Amino acid sequence: MSRSLRRGAVAAIVLAAIVPLAACAAGNDAGTLQIKPDNAATAIGTDVKLNNIVVVTPKGTAGAYSGAANLTVNIANTGTAEEVLTSVKIDDAAAKLTDESGAAVSDITLAPGESVLIGAEGGPTASIPTSDLSVGGYAKTTFTFKKAGEVSANANVQPADGLYEGFGPQSAAPSAAASPSAEASGSASAGASGSPSAGATASGSASAGATASGSASAPVSPSGSASAQ
Repeated sequence: MSRSLRRGAVAAIVLAAIVPLAACAAGNDAGTLQIKPDNAATAIGTDVKLNNIVVVTPKGTAGAYSGAANLTVNIANTGTAEEVLTSVKIDDAAAKLTDESGAAVSDITLAPGESVLIGAEGGPTASIPTSDLSVGGYAKTTFTFKKAGEVSANANVQPADGLYEGFGPQSAAPSAAASPSAEASGSASAGASGSPSAGATASGSASAGATASGSASAPVSPSGSASAQ
């Protein structure tokens, strides 16, 4: 082989090596693909698939967190028979299931070929009232199905910000501790009520005085009678 042909062959080999590397660099670039943290996914056989399993804490939480948490997951029934999700757990805490209307339910049914997104606003939810989690870390999630059985996965724990806004637990209702203002109002009301009562007593005293005055005038009448005589 001539020297020029050898140089051409080497150049072709180098170019062939560079092109895939350049393509990989462009394709795997975080900005190009908008890469996001990997979310847990699992399956039971070929009939039940669970994707994007995430435990969501309230907006703005970080680090060690104790309190309510929601779970979001896309569950698909790819089989030919109906499947039923009977329970969900986050770590060892059993989650409360609700339907699209927010009513508590004991299970969630998936028809053949149906998928359901749990945790989205206006959809079914799975939530726990208390937890001890590490935001940014992982929590074990366990799903039990009527036919397929049980499966677990370690889910990422994220706050209800950005992609997960609207997936977090609802704000807690105001507690009874907020009632001091009501108590103050009641006290003021009671004070106002007591004051007229005292006034009424004073009025009664005045009445009594008026009666006394009337009874004092009673003896005048006999003297008037004597004068008539």
